[in-house]
Amino acid sequence: MTPSGIASVKTTPAGTDTGPGGARAPRGLGGATAPLRGLAGLAGLVVVLEVLPHTGLVSADYLPPASEMARALWHLLAEDTFWTALGDTLTGWSLGLAIAVVAGVAAGIVIGSVPVLRAVTASTIEFLRPIPSVALIPVAVLLYGTELRSTLLLVVYASFWQVLVQVLAGTQDVDPVADDTARSYQLGRWGRVRYVLWPTALPYVMTGVRLASTVALVLAITAELVIGSPGLGHEIAVAQTSGAVPRVYALVLVTGLLGVAVNLVARAVERRALHWHQSLRREG
Repeated sequence: MTPSGIASVKTTPAGTDTGPGGARAPRGLGGATAPLRGLAGLAGLVVVLEVLPHTGLVSADYLPPASEMARALWHLLAEDTFWTALGDTLTGWSLGLAIAVVAGVAAGIVIGSVPVLRAVTASTIEFLRPIPSVALIPVAVLLYGTELRSTLLLVVYASFWQVLVQVLAGTQDVDPVADDTARSYQLGRWGRVRYVLWPTALPYVMTGVRLASTVALVLAITAELVIGSPGLGHEIAVAQTSGAVPRVYALVLVTGLLGVAVNLVARAVERRALHWHQSLRREG
């Protein structure tokens, strides 16, 4: 018993947990049932969306049953315009994210490696970073109209800060002993960046990329919805204007599924890039 009176849980080499009285509980049991619970919750939501409009509590004109949303989604999948819009959204998202990641990593390493630059730019970063990207919509429209470049402006601006802040945090986490050792071996600035700074900052970089990927998708769809640039957001606005309510919900469902897919891919890339990191080795 611990001093607080609560029995501690110890992990045995065999991968099982030892609870009070020495009884072993199988490890990962909760993880095995978690997907089933998630599917049960999703099924419950579908049932609620199907039943609620028929009860009269919510008008079917504003919230159609789930079956109508599913039919609208099925029709969407057969339309060439939908796939074109999806491609436009993915193009704006991927290009904007790529530009933001490259710029954020490069700027973060340069600024974080030079203390003078970090001190000089600190106030500027703290001033520009909180500015909402949607506040730049009028500027984007004035500069580029409804072209793809308007979407890229918003996506890059929002995603850049996510990456930059994480990279700066990573450069500050470099072990001074490791840095001094690299200097004693007469490694130049590039050598210290490659062998000391980069391995330390990489987990922060991947966190920034994962956050930026979601933010980039949100801003891409927002730009299409408000500015009218081609993509899923524009299709949602057109469907809303024409009164096609089930189509609106179907498109919103697509954007939600796209967000889930982006997050899953980002996490998979993060795990692949950090397979050597001690946190992932402990999970394995």
